[in-house]
Amino acid sequence: MEEIQHFESVTQYNAFNNNSTLHPLVSIVHLDKADPRHNRKLRYDFYTVFLKKIHCGDLRYGLANYDYEEGSLIFLAPGQVIGQYNEDYYQPQGLALVFHPDLLVGTTLGKQIDQYHFFSYQVHEALHLSESERKVIGDCFANIEYELEHAIDKHSKQLIISNIELFLNYCTRFYDRQFITRENANKGALVKFEQELNNYFTGDIAQEYGLPAVAYFADKLHMSPNYFGDLIKKETGKSAQEYIQGKLMDMAKIKMHDSEKSIQLIATELGFKYPQHFTRLFKKRIGATPNEYRKTL
Repeated sequence: MEEIQHFESVTQYNAFNNNSTLHPLVSIVHLDKADPRHNRKLRYDFYTVFLKKIHCGDLRYGLANYDYEEGSLIFLAPGQVIGQYNEDYYQPQGLALVFHPDLLVGTTLGKQIDQYHFFSYQVHEALHLSESERKVIGDCFANIEYELEHAIDKHSKQLIISNIELFLNYCTRFYDRQFITRENANKGALVKFEQELNNYFTGDIAQEYGLPAVAYFADKLHMSPNYFGDLIKKETGKSAQEYIQGKLMDMAKIKMHDSEKSIQLIATELGFKYPQHFTRLFKKRIGATPNEYRKTL
């Protein structure tokens, strides 16, 4: 089995990249100080954010088009694996912000960190920065590094966490911008999503797999579930689950025009394991039970 380079602590990752450890739970890592190395799979037990040029060694990847060429941010949650092994040597470049979950224990950011969905995005769903955005991100990194180099006092932890939170909030804004500037590509994804939804209900897929899941369609569109969900929300104003349920109800209403089909058969064709679950959802979404709705046709 292919070996994975596993980093359990911030200190270990700093040493791997020839950086000093100023704080055991958080660091701004200057990757250009690292020795040249092979591409390999890497796993981190802490949050990791890379600020890199689009093409550089371990994070080379292909997108159909780029919004900007100034640089990219790639986000990894603890436990994620990135990269692949080959014999090529490369010189790491750029910066990395790394912080351990223990740093966030008992803080507001610790309670809200799951709201930053981009930590679960795939590498090809990176945030591509304009020149002005890159400067903002650079300032955020510089402020964090300033606090790490400052003598530790009672304000240090709060200021470090506040600057990390500020950085993440800027990233949320910039991702919103990226969804807008990629409107044409997003429209294409929506069209394909609609096609996949139709295929799901008009064939035997629903009966085989059950109710449609967000992850199923994200995989069909080659996206991470969180990126897919955020894209659908930005484009339609609805969550992906709400959008799927709306389509599900539309298909249910169409099927109920066939008076020879029982409610139970319709529920089965739509992927429901139990008819009562179909009845409950239909009434919640439409305001009437399937039988009540059918009487109005």
